[in-house]
Formats: sequence, C-alpha cells, structure tokens
Amino acid sequence: MAFTDTAASVSQALELRQIDKNYGDLSVLRGLNMVVNEGEIYGFLGRNGAGKSTALRIIMGVNRADSGSVHLFGQAIAPTDPVPRQQIGYVAQEQHFYDWMTAPRVGRFVAGFYPHWDAAEYRHLLHTLEVPTDRKIQGFSGGMHAKLALCLALACKPRLLLLDEPTAGMDAVARREFIDIVRDEAVRSRRTTLFSSHLIDEVELAADKVGILDEGKMRFEGSLTTLQQSVKRYVTLVDAPEVETPLPLNGALLLRDQTRDGQREVTLQYPATDVPPAVAHNFAGWRVEQPTLEDIFIAMVGKTPAL
Repeated sequence: MAFTDTAASVSQALELRQIDKNYGDLSVLRGLNMVVNEGEIYGFLGRNGAGKSTALRIIMGVNRADSGSVHLFGQAIAPTDPVPRQQIGYVAQEQHFYDWMTAPRVGRFVAGFYPHWDAAEYRHLLHTLEVPTDRKIQGFSGGMHAKLALCLALACKPRLLLLDEPTAGMDAVARREFIDIVRDEAVRSRRTTLFSSHLIDEVELAADKVGILDEGKMRFEGSLTTLQQSVKRYVTLVDAPEVETPLPLNGALLLRDQTRDGQREVTLQYPATDVPPAVAHNFAGWRVEQPTLEDIFIAMVGKTPAL
C-alpha cells in the first residue's frame, strides 16, 4: 500500500507506471508507480539497495523493465529510443571520465551528443561550482567529480535532471554545498529535478516532494508536510493497567510496534484524508507523540511485527 497526496491536475514531467524489474529470482522493483510534476524538486528516498538506482537507469534506458511503462512529459517512451531522453540530464552514482582530459576538454567531447548544448552555460557552471579548468580529471576528488558531472548535465539544457545518490562519498560540508547548488540551480532555471538519496536531511533541505521506496515498492509519495502529519506515534507504559480503548486506526498502516525502556511505542501511518485530529489528552493510557521525519523514515523502511 502506498499513500499519496499527488494532485492529478498538475502537469507531469515524469511518470512510471507499474514498473517491474527482476534479476533472476531477485525482485528489485515490484509495480513501482511514480509521478514527478513539472518544476518540482523530487527527493527519491530509500535504503541502499531499495531499487532507486535501478529505477533511474530504467528511466534513462540503460536498463529495461520487465513490464510497465515510462512516460516523459506526457508521452510514453520506448526503452531503446534515445531521442526523448535528450531532454534529460543524468548524473550517475559513479562518475567515469577519461582521466587524461581536463574539464573543458570533456565538455567539448560531450557537446556532440546533445543538440541543445550550451557552451557558455558550461563555462559559467564550471566557474560557479569552482571546478578546475587547468588540471586533468585524474587529480579530482569525489566531490569535484560530482560537480563536474552536474555541470555536464546542466549544460545540455535538460527539462528534467536526474541525480542518482550524487553526494555518495562526500563529507558533510561538500554534501551541503552540493545540495545547495542543486536547489539554487533548480530555482534559477525552473527545472524539474529528481534526486535519489538514503539521507533524510538531504531531502529536507531541497525537496518539494518525496517518494519513499522500500523493497521495490513506493511506500509514500507526497509533500514532507503531509508525510509528517500523516504519521503518529502512540506510547504507553508496559506495566500500565490494560488499555481498554483501542487506538484510532482509521485505515492506518502499522509502521512499527516496539517495546523499549519500559514503554510500548506504536507508529501508525494514516491516509492523507483520514488523519485523526490532534489531541492533547491521552487515548485511555496512550500518549500521542509526533515523530521526527528521520523517525518516520526508519519506521517506514524497517521491519516490524504485526499489531
């Protein structure tokens, strides 16, 4: 089950419909649905190995889905058709460049593959992101490789930018700088941006909308505000008298039921249209808490026993 608050009337930049992908007996994506609206920054959140990179490679045509369809700006695109994908800028999780090249030389090489390549914008981006232009790439750090890849992706003037775990391997300062750059460039160019991450703080910093992937399925899609409002945690003492009043389930999905430090904590996710009203009093022995976004993410993608 996936909860969503996506508005149907908004123009869609990207849509995945019922995408399945298997590698032998391993099911990586299972009926994945995703909607990225034009102009928004979409944070694609999930644990390492959840299937995020596979989904992005299917969008780019690097991998082929076993079933389902990819729609780009309202049109279904064939897995092997490169023309529609010229509208996409793509930064892969691992960067592969010719080490003997400089950044300007790489730009001249890549320019031939994109009809809308903007050489002046590329030079501007190299300067803005402080990418060295007089050194060979073999001396670049991991963060500098990612910045160079972002310059290349943006210089092709894409309508949609895909970033696959772009900050992997960066320290905290470099990660923050990179996310700030992505956010500022998206605002400056009004560009639709989809970036995958397993770090909730990156999504909080930049995303207008979030999709949470778990075991190949979309668990939630919508705004961070809706996500936070739709999840409640109820706490009671383990040795308290038996609770007679049941929790207000309202069609909720159990995310976590755990006991620690003498307390039982039950975390529930409600449909966006059926969240119980906020209350200051207890539900017959249950205390109501608002978990942090990190708590929500961990509860959503972790394992939990049945209630």
